[in-house]
Amino acid sequence: MRLFAAVWPPPEAVGELARAVAALKELPGAEALRWTQPESWHFTLSFYGEVDERTRADLTVRLGRAAHRARGPVPMRLGGGGHFGDRALWAGLRQERSDREALRKLAAATTAAGRRAGLAPAEHPSFHPHLTLARARGRGRGASGVDLRPYADALGPFQGSGWSAGELLLVHSVPPRSAVPGEQPRYEPVERWPLGP
Repeated sequence: MRLFAAVWPPPEAVGELARAVAALKELPGAEALRWTQPESWHFTLSFYGEVDERTRADLTVRLGRAAHRARGPVPMRLGGGGHFGDRALWAGLRQERSDREALRKLAAATTAAGRRAGLAPAEHPSFHPHLTLARARGRGRGASGVDLRPYADALGPFQGSGWSAGELLLVHSVPPRSAVPGEQPRYEPVERWPLGP
């Protein structure tokens, strides 16, 4: 199974962001981007890649411990946005410093859990929580030919309602099965743990 650790925004927060994204889709060139689906929006904490059943069992125990050691639910608020070069458009978070630090520590704990289970998850030396909204179509950098800066600028003033991330999820990334262009992976939670003792 292709697995990652994540936190998921609640439906209310997703709905607020979806309304802001609908306006972005009206901007020139939007049809040249591959827009992600609101039901798949999440914040990846650690990506583990392909994991066999034995390793998954060990990872599950370790992630449960990491969730239990967390200070409790993490206050979050979707807000603003940006882009990674000309490859991906994302929405960000507006958080107090202590809340950013709590989320960063949770991400580091999920990375450590993977490493202790024998996986080599990608490091997060400068963990940057983001929710991917759209990607450039085609192969290679800038393949879509769309400048993502106007989209990020338009999303800049967005600020959603506050919410608390109260659970850590282990998620299975199910790759597309059909040959339909633009089909995206599905994300299925396989384990959940409340954050905090």
